[in-house]
Amino acid sequence: MMKKGKVLGIVLLAAFLMATVSFPAWGAEKIKIGVIGPMKYVQGIGHWNGAVMAAEEINANGGIQVGDEKMEIELLKADSNEFLNVTDATNAMERLVTKDKVNFVVGGFRSEAVLAMQDIAMERKVIFIGCGAAHNKLCERVAENYDTYKYWFRMTPTRSTFLARTAFIHMDYVAESLKKALDIPKVKVAVVAEKAIWADPMVSYAEAYIKGKGMEFVGAWRPSPVATDVTAELSAIQRSGAHIIFTVFSSSVGITFARQAGELKIPAAQVGINVEAQKDSFMDATQGMGDYAMTSTTYCRGVESNKNTKAFVEAYYKRFGETPTYTSGTYDAIVYALAPSIEEAGSLDPDKIVDILEDRKYESSTANIVYMKDSQGRHLHDITWGPGYATGIAIEWVDGKMRGVWPYKWKLTPDSPKVTHKGCVPYTIPPWMIEKYKK
Repeated sequence: MMKKGKVLGIVLLAAFLMATVSFPAWGAEKIKIGVIGPMKYVQGIGHWNGAVMAAEEINANGGIQVGDEKMEIELLKADSNEFLNVTDATNAMERLVTKDKVNFVVGGFRSEAVLAMQDIAMERKVIFIGCGAAHNKLCERVAENYDTYKYWFRMTPTRSTFLARTAFIHMDYVAESLKKALDIPKVKVAVVAEKAIWADPMVSYAEAYIKGKGMEFVGAWRPSPVATDVTAELSAIQRSGAHIIFTVFSSSVGITFARQAGELKIPAAQVGINVEAQKDSFMDATQGMGDYAMTSTTYCRGVESNKNTKAFVEAYYKRFGETPTYTSGTYDAIVYALAPSIEEAGSLDPDKIVDILEDRKYESSTANIVYMKDSQGRHLHDITWGPGYATGIAIEWVDGKMRGVWPYKWKLTPDSPKVTHKGCVPYTIPPWMIEKYKK
């Protein structure tokens, strides 16, 4: 009996010590980061892959210094299914912040869903860094109701109005190329944009912009984001005599449109935004018909936006076998935004981190990041656009290969210096356009 009593005493003592001794944070406590996105689609896959790279890199170097402790990152994946169901997206966010009790969230893609997910994260004071949704309202909420929405920051892409501005600059570049090479005095432009709220500001502005540039606006078409047949739209565009088709696609309609336009050999240049054309698999997806489609994007192998770009792109390609899409900006959100801000704060307190992050100036894998304020001096937690800041790039598919074509000798104003990113080459006019219009 005495022997049993001693053994029981030792067991109880050990249990007490296990419960009361303070172990190092490494292995005992982790920084939980929720990664939310449409995980069955390329956009969500990009979210997850970028976060995985960030966590692996940081954990391999000992984790994040939080005060006197090192803490590793634990990622929690949440499939928002936001292409199809906003309720699924809000439920996924609710699980992250209430059940999983994450410290931070990165990701989000469809603006309609992210606006709803944003409210849930803000209610719990969880810092949510957006890496996919472009709608202006996401950041305008910060200025309008700072105390509630200050935990939101945008990482990628730039806001809808800046996306539009950049895409219109790409259109101008193509229009000038067509005028010079094909002697087209007045370029005609058709606009094709998916039915989604992020695209609405671009469509509403397009007509005035096109006319203001001395071009002819021939009409706008709004197919479903998941349309599987756009021959009716393409036939109407062909009848219009458009020289440029300005595309605004973030979903699978981008594949349908490029494939059917290629099959018809419509003598018009595609330029604008086509997220599907940012993928290495674009040519296979379009059955080889995607050549000469041009799109705004963030990454292209061989193109260096800044000193960090090449290392990230090549590491991503080696790890996952493909070029990263812009939603893999979750890497930047963790490595360049969160981790240094946590270390400077010496805490996981979201209010302390917000105070530091909103005033930081840093380089991501693509740009110099400086958070904007509105005209009244209020924080927006939105990223600054322009030469030297975030502009993205443009790529064109030529002979089945992705090539960087912008910025190439770009001048924002007549007095601005020319900007060319390392690796960018001139735009190539589709040969069937040359055949039709070259005199």
